[in-house]
Amino acid sequence: MIKVLLADDHSIVREGLRRVLEDSKEIEVIAEAADGESALDEAITKKPDVAVIDISMPGMDGLEVVARIKSYCSDVPVLILTMHDEEQYVIRAIEAGAMGYVTKQSAPEQLVAAVKKIHSGGRYLTEKASEALALRVIRGNKNQTLTESLSMRELQVLRKLAMGSTNREIAISYNISIKTVDTYRSRILKKLNIRNNAELSRYAIQNKLVEL
Repeated sequence: MIKVLLADDHSIVREGLRRVLEDSKEIEVIAEAADGESALDEAITKKPDVAVIDISMPGMDGLEVVARIKSYCSDVPVLILTMHDEEQYVIRAIEAGAMGYVTKQSAPEQLVAAVKKIHSGGRYLTEKASEALALRVIRGNKNQTLTESLSMRELQVLRKLAMGSTNREIAISYNISIKTVDTYRSRILKKLNIRNNAELSRYAIQNKLVEL
């Protein structure tokens, strides 16, 4: 049996995903988590064969969880599960260390296959994710979009701000100072050529960087 950690902040979604995985008769969900901190703790203590992590969670987001799992328990491969099929998220997830990327829309058909492939040492990407990565390689660093100009941490801070988190809450989530968060915010506003948090939220929504 392949032992899986399942992390998503919606209990109904976790229940459905657990059913999909365990109906295969080859996978057992040994741990669940509703936020990033709990997901990291469960990965470290339970040492699952595969961790299935949602990008959008309270506190520490999925991209941060991936990076920390790679630091603290690098032998646990991570499959990112998300509502986002945007190029930006595929690239960031792979850069963070994820071994696979599946959208929630395709999960019922692809989740089991993805977990099996990652467990066997391979990578699993949806067709759209593969195309996004190929386009990024072809394009290189030329003709970057405004969003692509953001660093990983800047993107994370942008998402938190767009979802209404305060600087203090963001600082706690990523274990950085409030002053550092303010510095990131200033860089984001400058790079995106926007003036305030209201415009920042509008940009995030228009570019599908947050879930509504």
